[in-house]
Amino acid sequence: MNNKHNMMGRRIFGFSIMGLGLTSHFGKAFGENAPPPAPIPKAALPKASPEKAAKKTGPRILCYVGGYTRSGPPESNATGITLFEMNPESGILTQLGYVTPADNPSFLALSPDQNSLYTVNEISDFEGGHTGSVTAFQVDRRTGVLTKLNVMSSGGADPAHLSVHPSGKYLFIANYTGGSAAVMRIQPDGSLGLLTDLIHNTGPKMPERAADNPPGNYAVSDHSGSHVHMIQADVNGKFVLACDAGLDRVYVWLFDMESGTLKPAEKPWLSMEPGSAPRHFCFSHDGKVIYILGEQDSRVVVADYDTQTGAMQVKQTASTVTAQFRGSTLAAEIILHPTGKFLYVTNRLGNAIACFRVHEDGSITLFDEVWVHADYGRALSFDPSGKFVFVANQRSDCITSLRVNTETGVLDFTWHFVPIGTPTSFAFTVIDSV
Repeated sequence: MNNKHNMMGRRIFGFSIMGLGLTSHFGKAFGENAPPPAPIPKAALPKASPEKAAKKTGPRILCYVGGYTRSGPPESNATGITLFEMNPESGILTQLGYVTPADNPSFLALSPDQNSLYTVNEISDFEGGHTGSVTAFQVDRRTGVLTKLNVMSSGGADPAHLSVHPSGKYLFIANYTGGSAAVMRIQPDGSLGLLTDLIHNTGPKMPERAADNPPGNYAVSDHSGSHVHMIQADVNGKFVLACDAGLDRVYVWLFDMESGTLKPAEKPWLSMEPGSAPRHFCFSHDGKVIYILGEQDSRVVVADYDTQTGAMQVKQTASTVTAQFRGSTLAAEIILHPTGKFLYVTNRLGNAIACFRVHEDGSITLFDEVWVHADYGRALSFDPSGKFVFVANQRSDCITSLRVNTETGVLDFTWHFVPIGTPTSFAFTVIDSV
């Protein structure tokens, strides 16, 4: 099967099921006593150039948004990386300047010093070969404008995720179709160097669906082979972990800072529910608990994490949908609130955010399921203050946002819709204007 069909098979798992199994809170927005929404502000229009915006004094919150420009889903409407400024009071995003060209920039990551931005180029034909690529940009810390530094092969086809080591010296890349985890050196100026390691995972064929799927789930996740979906270091940078959605494993490697190489940990992987397709994970702020999201079964696996050995001990599995839900979901993103008290998950086909309370021992309890007011909510990100959470709605070409009650974790829809083609990723930064 050619790459186009592979990509379409990966991205288009089923039909949207808005209207099936909606919980009572969905009705609140349109209930008889619900007030009509205020007029939607004309957000996301280039009201000011980056140069004019930089004349403001004090800290400014900027947001970069990436998306699909080609060779992915049929609705590839993005043109590159878009820069926005966020109003800290209302959460409204206003576009600054023009889009920075980039090829399928589906996932973004900033360097620890915020001076560089990196993106995957989720393609499989880089320079006529059979790999994807990654691109480095320099961030103008006054205006936020990006300047391209260089582009390098990712070492495998269709890279879906990347992250920067806490030291800022290495980039980790998850090649989805290529089924590999790559390590790349970062040069002192932020540009990309050569690969220092490339690991191909192998394992037995896993089922297309998990036994613990939500009832009525017709969507499937690709289990044709290894599909590395996320790679990131733990909070100390000692170990590197990767979700392999095709082999239903979370791999753990000891990272050698000098050579930039990966060595299997004492327990080299955690086996997940067969067919569950582990997609993304996040750590508690102290790094001692890891939350692993299954794309296929829409469940969060909570495990104690040993920071000395990289070993994980599962202690809880929690569904991201209510007991009343029936239908297809396909979970996408998992993020922990800056307070550490709340955990949030997007379910793409359910068009909802699952809201969890985090207890002192790291266990979680689902307390709400909130409609994103759009289609195929994929990426999810807090602004740096944690007052707002933003959703990249891939199929409806918009960003929606919700205000976060930092005491209760409750989300309130802002009624702000930001038009943007096929959004899939966010990267926020704070710039201090002089």
